[in-house]
Amino acid sequence: MVLPAWGTILLAEVSYRMDKKDRVLADDDAGFVSRCQKGDSDAFEVLVTRHQKKMLNIVYRITGDYDDACEVVQEAFLSAYHAIKKFRGDAKFSTWLTGIMVNHAKNRLRQTQSRSYHEIVSIDDPVETESGQLAHDLPAQDASAIEQLEQKELQEKVQECIGGLDKDQREVLVLRDIEEFSYDEIGIILKIPNGTVKSRLSRARDALKYCLKMKKVIGDL
Repeated sequence: MVLPAWGTILLAEVSYRMDKKDRVLADDDAGFVSRCQKGDSDAFEVLVTRHQKKMLNIVYRITGDYDDACEVVQEAFLSAYHAIKKFRGDAKFSTWLTGIMVNHAKNRLRQTQSRSYHEIVSIDDPVETESGQLAHDLPAQDASAIEQLEQKELQEKVQECIGGLDKDQREVLVLRDIEEFSYDEIGIILKIPNGTVKSRLSRARDALKYCLKMKKVIGDL
């Protein structure tokens, strides 16, 4: 896949937190968003640099297909670029952007519902740790080929279990446990109440643990 000029910039991952009481907070992206809304395309390149890797991980986890995820992220960034003048800052830019990404991922899922998962998970993706937590820890650079292969096999099993979740549960699990969005942010992204976010997350975690146990990724719970 060939990305537009701003799509080839070095990827960088940024994490955000949202205060539960305030709708509008200080946002590191705000200045670049403002410039972009005034027609500065270079400012959008900065936003892509900051968010592309995170968005790709989210979309990949939802779709389960790396090639599809690359295409979806490209399409969603283009949509965000064309719609950015409509962004009013009621939430962080990253939250607004994630909502666009998730919607595009949902559309792609509907188009490819019958396609089976076939991609080998990248060693850059989050893995299941011994504590049972999903994390972004990478294998040591001097890890042996066997260790790296074991990591890939482990990550593939984790992604297979995530891909087997109900679509609504998968979205919440990815946003909360992998990307660490707050409940408020997830509610904004998915347009659902906090109570629904929590109930879906609880069911998703139970289903994921059961699947990982069946695949012998984790031991008895």
